[in-house]
Amino acid sequence: MNSGSGIQELMAAETRASQIVAEARIARGDRMKQAQTDADELIAAYRLEQQDAFDKAASASGGSGGDASAKLQAETNKNIQAMQGQFTKNAQKAVDVLLSKCCEVSLEVPTARIRSTQKLYGK
Repeated sequence: MNSGSGIQELMAAETRASQIVAEARIARGDRMKQAQTDADELIAAYRLEQQDAFDKAASASGGSGGDASAKLQAETNKNIQAMQGQFTKNAQKAVDVLLSKCCEVSLEVPTARIRSTQKLYGK
């Protein structure tokens, strides 16, 4: 009887240990969820603080940037107009250069070619 009760005690201890381990896992999961929630709150607060600082700096340095955007757009349009003017001014010159290079044919035979042909045919 003594050995039977020992086995029952071991089984009961194993069951209690399993329960303790399961409770510890659940508690660990709860602590992880709480830590994640706390971290998300801290991140949100920090993000809000940084966004406020950025907004203040942006408003102090010139507002929402509408002026800068309009100024940049005007400068870009001016540069585009200048490039289009240069294109129309130089387009015909470029075409003339390309045509002259394509149509220019040299009828002179290089001296090296003449010598190599003479050596080949023995003249």
